[in-house]
Amino acid sequence: MTNKQETMPGFEQALAELESLVEQMEKGEMTLEDSLTKFEKGIALTRICQEQLKAAEQKVQMLVEKDHQFQLENLTPDA
Repeated sequence: MTNKQETMPGFEQALAELESLVEQMEKGEMTLEDSLTKFEKGIALTRICQEQLKAAEQKVQMLVEKDHQFQLENLTPDA
C-alpha cells in the first residue's frame, strides 16, 4: 500500500507545477480534452497547496501559543 505522503508533492513543487499548467493553458494551444485534463490536475494541485498552507498555519498557531490561549502575532513589519 502506498503512503499518501510519499506520492504527494511538497508545497513548492505543487505550486511550480500549478504555475506551469497555468502558463500552458494561457497559451491557448491545447485541445479541449488536454485543457480539461490540465484543469483537473490544477484543481488537485490547488487542494494540495491549500492543505499544506492550512497545516503550516496550524503549526504557527501552536508555536505562538501562550498561557494555553492562542495569540496570533502580526508577522509583517509596520511600514
